[in-house]
Amino acid sequence: MPETMRKSSLKDIKQGEYVNLERALTLANRLGGHIVSGHIDGTGKIEKKQKDENAIWYTISASKDILKYIVEKGSVAIDGISLTVVEVNNSFFKVSIIPHTQEETNLKYKKIGDTVNIECDIIGKYVEKLLSKDTKGITKEFLIENGF
Repeated sequence: MPETMRKSSLKDIKQGEYVNLERALTLANRLGGHIVSGHIDGTGKIEKKQKDENAIWYTISASKDILKYIVEKGSVAIDGISLTVVEVNNSFFKVSIIPHTQEETNLKYKKIGDTVNIECDIIGKYVEKLLSKDTKGITKEFLIENGF
């Protein structure tokens, strides 16, 4: 659909390139890892890959619209891979990839300069919406009206 092409790196993919596919979560199973929906917020660019013993650090640059939702020790999905953020500043964030993730996902084929899809933590977006100027925010009345 056009929205997918506007927001994601799929517009740049070529025949034979790898993508990550995962079955949808069912609530009948144990929840492990982070909550991700598969809905892309935008893209970033791999700026650096650095080996650190058995791990690989990825430095990803992104727009301020994306970075505002990324927090240290929070979750982010890169190309659908749920990861923990290790460091973040106003122009990039870093994640550290374990060998299993490197081998089982398309990250092993990614190079410096490649575009990746980014999905930010959904909770931050909901909190922002609730606290925005367009709503009353979280007030005592709001909490009472909603059973708190």
